[in-house]
Amino acid sequence: MKEQIKELCSLNGTSGREDKIREYIISHIGENEYKIDALGNLIVYVKGKRKGKNTVMLCSHMDEVGVIATYIRPDGTVKFYTVGGIQSVSLLGKTVRFENGVIGAVGVKPVHLCKAEERETAPDTDDMYIDIGAKNKEEAERLISPGDTAVFTSDFTEMGDKLLSKAIDDRAGNAIMLRMINEGVEYDTVFCFNVQEEVGLRGAMTSTYEAAPNYAIVIEATTAADVIDAENEKRVCVLGEGTAVSLMDRATVYSPELYKKVFEIAKANSIKAQPKTMVAGGNDAGSVHQSRAGVKTVALSIPCRYIHSPSCVCDMRDIEETYKLALKVSEYFANAN
Repeated sequence: MKEQIKELCSLNGTSGREDKIREYIISHIGENEYKIDALGNLIVYVKGKRKGKNTVMLCSHMDEVGVIATYIRPDGTVKFYTVGGIQSVSLLGKTVRFENGVIGAVGVKPVHLCKAEERETAPDTDDMYIDIGAKNKEEAERLISPGDTAVFTSDFTEMGDKLLSKAIDDRAGNAIMLRMINEGVEYDTVFCFNVQEEVGLRGAMTSTYEAAPNYAIVIEATTAADVIDAENEKRVCVLGEGTAVSLMDRATVYSPELYKKVFEIAKANSIKAQPKTMVAGGNDAGSVHQSRAGVKTVALSIPCRYIHSPSCVCDMRDIEETYKLALKVSEYFANAN
């Protein structure tokens, strides 16, 4: 699974530009039936050894955060807007790669031109630009057009049990689902690889409507703040302690019964799991649970430091635990009341 995560993270695809990731996934699902909906979601129907009482859906999103070019200035630098939630400090001084391979550096007004108060605060993204090495607007326009998107450049690096890369959110989730598809499932299952999660959980709106599940499992990456400056609940979740299970976030209030059941399943199968200790963020569950007449939904998240940056860090052991937990929870949901 590690090699597949590496391959998926190396692909580039912001929200609305998930084509390469979708093509990769299609090439790795064997003979399973699939369809692509109007938004670009990939919906895969996998036959199990038997058919359960309920339709169970698992989903993860294919898109990653990035930027979109909005304007080319006379000096050849490119103004941009963020695609998804990126802190300005995660952009400054970083390199990005556009769809056509053009590389640029994210810059800002030089420090010696800043006023005293500007030197004390992080610059806003509105004040930044991308330097693609063009000497003027005409030269830049031969390389980049407004509407072109770019993602962080990042080398996939192993650090013991930990992995460092861009786009772990949510290519690790994609890899977990691919493993489930290829190793086989006990019951018929629908797998949705969604688009446009980072810009408002949009793809999940349509894929869930098509899949029409009774139960859903969202596999995601979530913020881990297990660093020296964070204490108690502010750590959110901890690398190496297993899957982070959400009780509530900014898009979903999860069923307390299902929340407890996930931990019961984890304990019964010696799978490591931990509560997500802050109400923050959101994921595709926000759209999934509201589809049609409602869907019973849980979110299983991989703890990830420095999320939405070129240097996301996760623990391979947590990814393995999340795979095992997703498998067992999906088997339970297949015949749950």
